[in-house]
Order: sequence, then structure tokens, then C-alpha cells
Amino acid sequence: MRAQRVVGDEYLLADILANALTDLGAEVVGPIGQPAQAIALIETTPVDGAVLDINLRGEMVYPLAGMLTNFGAPYVFATGYEQDSIPTRYKDVTILIKPVDV
Repeated sequence: MRAQRVVGDEYLLADILANALTDLGAEVVGPIGQPAQAIALIETTPVDGAVLDINLRGEMVYPLAGMLTNFGAPYVFATGYEQDSIPTRYKDVTILIKPVDV
């Protein structure tokens, strides 16, 4: 399995999720706390999927989600945001409500 990304700014929660994915056999790169870092990695490293926190220290992760969509890489949002507050462009994205039960 190629690399999975965990992108979140709450390190402890992101680390727990990364460990759970590793236990399931995923190769995890991250957690990554800033969209720019994740974008740089995705531009240079193949990705099979990602878990994205929508708001990273005040910066929205939607440009990264758009890149993943363009690359055909699946992703889920792990967030405290309600479905109604997420742009309709992402209405079909699976949402894991925080705190995520791994």
C-alpha cells in the first residue's frame, strides 16, 4: 500500500489516527499540520488517500482536497464542522466527526 496522509493540526488526535492506519497496514506520512506542507508532499510523492482536517490553524484545507480530487486520490474529512458548513462541492466526501472513533 502506498502512502496515506493524515493532515491535522491537533497532533495527538492526528497521531492516534496515523497509528490506527499503520496498524491496518497503511504506510502513513504525517501527521502534517499545514496545507502547504501536504501540497508539497503530494506534488512529489504518490498518494493512495488522505484524512484531512478541514481547518488547520485557521487555514482551510480545500485547495489540498481539490488537488487530491484532480489526482484521483480518495480522502475523508475528519472535522468538527457540520455538513451544512462544508461547500457543496464536497458534499459527497465522507465526514468523520471529531473526536474520531478509530
